[in-house]
Amino acid sequence: MAFSSGNSSGPMAEINVTPLVDVMLVLLIIFIITAPLMSHKVKIELPEATLVQKDEPEAPKVPPITISVKEDGSLYWNDEKIGKEILESRLSTAAQLQPQPKLNLRGDRTTKMRTITEVTKIAQGQGMLDIGYVATKEKGQ
Repeated sequence: MAFSSGNSSGPMAEINVTPLVDVMLVLLIIFIITAPLMSHKVKIELPEATLVQKDEPEAPKVPPITISVKEDGSLYWNDEKIGKEILESRLSTAAQLQPQPKLNLRGDRTTKMRTITEVTKIAQGQGMLDIGYVATKEKGQ
């Protein structure tokens, strides 16, 4: 801290700005040197894409299979009541189709998760790859 040598008594209350100016000049020089380096870009030529439509026929869309599970464990294949043995045979047949249909699994609100898990394991065991769970959105959300 600097002391004045005049008539006033006590320390001088001025800030020494010399170190602040030195730091600011150093930062200015650093930014002047690095700014052109940061804006330097490598020029490359990207390949151009050509959109050619293929005349191949699209695979026919297969409707999804819906399996509904009631609270008592009864199973429905697209609204047709079936048993577990028939479910396994139908799933193995559906798993061999090309393209394989999607499997939508629905359960009642009160259906036990154990029952849904059993049906999922049966479907995976028969080779079904795309298994989805269907739920309804609650009102107000």
